[in-house]
Amino acid sequence: MSKQNDMAPQGGKPPQRATLRTIAEMTGLSLSTVSLSLRGGTTLKQETRDKVHAAAKALGYVPDRAGVRLRTGKTNVLALVLDGAEDSIDFARQMIQGIGQAIGGTQYHLNVVPEFERHLSADTIRHVLDNRLADGVIITHTGPQDQRVAMMMDAGFPFVSHGRTQFEQPHPFHDFNSEAFARMAVDRLAEKGCRRLMLVIGDDRTTNHHNILSAFHQRAAERGVGVQVRDDIQGMPVAELRRVAREIGSGAERPDGIISDSEMRTISLVSGLADAGLVLGRDVQIVYKQTSGILPMVYPEMDSIREDVFAAGVELTQLLLRRIEGVDAGELQTLAEPVAQWRG
Repeated sequence: MSKQNDMAPQGGKPPQRATLRTIAEMTGLSLSTVSLSLRGGTTLKQETRDKVHAAAKALGYVPDRAGVRLRTGKTNVLALVLDGAEDSIDFARQMIQGIGQAIGGTQYHLNVVPEFERHLSADTIRHVLDNRLADGVIITHTGPQDQRVAMMMDAGFPFVSHGRTQFEQPHPFHDFNSEAFARMAVDRLAEKGCRRLMLVIGDDRTTNHHNILSAFHQRAAERGVGVQVRDDIQGMPVAELRRVAREIGSGAERPDGIISDSEMRTISLVSGLADAGLVLGRDVQIVYKQTSGILPMVYPEMDSIREDVFAAGVELTQLLLRRIEGVDAGELQTLAEPVAQWRG
């Protein structure tokens, strides 16, 4: 006969689910105090909140979301609709970790909805709205007249976008200052003596694309340098982009300075230029947008301009929580400044 598991409850009954009353009995606090603390009540002393959260963790307390929704109409869920584009290395992980840090200690949980088909993204938002699957939504890769933004504004639903739009009505957003990125990159290459600059840029459906392109042309004109733009490579397979980069490097009018808006494209560019016999830092200079710590280890001599995606996740969440609390949308619009990583 096998020995009974010492951890199993007698009689084979499953352990009782921890409740607010269980936490109240363990801490000696009232039910109302425990409930308020778990809802993030800021009127309570930090010592009391810490005591309640420690007890809840020890007991394995999990809120009854169905009960919460029936009582309050809230789900205690935030939804991240995450674009499936593979332009940025490690983007999704860092974004999710930033959001996770920001909701730590709150009543909120995160649901991630990956979007691999951009044209279906509006359907995803409609599903969230119709079924009230979350209290607020974070979206990424926004366009100038983003249908998802329009839908949520019309519904009066709390959301925040990672990226700007061109709607007259204000809405919460946090965005990378892509115009500053383009100006900094042009200046860096011009100061290195580059006279023929090429911008290699992806998704032309986003506001970010238009902001970079406009700032690139303006700054290049101010610096008196020639420009080329390759914006025909969206969705291009890595091998094909490497072939294009080889052709660029072999052409009679090849650029001596290249700006790349993503790490994935940068890898293909560097490989293709090397295939053409060019030496990075001697024959061609590159400045790329950095979103991870991977490329600096592979190409330690190459200049980059960094976007902190983890910090973006934190900021987006904080903006969304304030919007859920009723803060005016016009007060919830922030830009993250690019950070130069000059190595060459």
